[in-house]
Amino acid sequence: MIAFLRGRVLDKHPNRVVIDVNGVGYDLYVPLSTYYDVGEVGTEIALRVHTHVREDALQLYGFLTTLEQQLFERLIAISGIGPKLAVAVLSGIDSRELVSSIQRADVARLTRIPGIGKKTAERIVLELKDRLAGVAQPVEADGGDRPQTDHVRDDVVSALENLGYHRPLAEKAFDAVRARDGSAPFEDALKGALRELMR
Repeated sequence: MIAFLRGRVLDKHPNRVVIDVNGVGYDLYVPLSTYYDVGEVGTEIALRVHTHVREDALQLYGFLTTLEQQLFERLIAISGIGPKLAVAVLSGIDSRELVSSIQRADVARLTRIPGIGKKTAERIVLELKDRLAGVAQPVEADGGDRPQTDHVRDDVVSALENLGYHRPLAEKAFDAVRARDGSAPFEDALKGALRELMR
């Protein structure tokens, strides 16, 4: 059972990363957050791994953080949620925001994740609400600049959607820009997000 890999990024796509470990290439499915943070081809990287065994396949799922892996493993334990949908959930919402949304039983937020309908969102809340205490602290309210940050984020994501990008990709691209520059104005954030999406 593979639980951890350290190697060099050989190839990357929005939902997959190939890691070269001493000449052996491991193909891992990853959420968008991991895809954006693994770096360029040739970068040294270490990933936590969930090995999913089926009758007809052995699939590897990679995560940069323990939180992502824990959430993934709790999601796939829910009836009706397989590994691909669990990755889609983690790609459609920040991990800490997912924890907070589940703890607040915010079904409306969960249904904004592509592929998650109301019944599935309600099942996630029901199954996980009391099982996340040891996983992560809920998202704390930020200081006075949070409304401005959210305003810029909403504007940039909306602009990218108007250009034809899917919302989860647009959100992750903006978050990558925001991680580098926490106070980038709209125009700079939009340009940076477009550069992220064209990489």
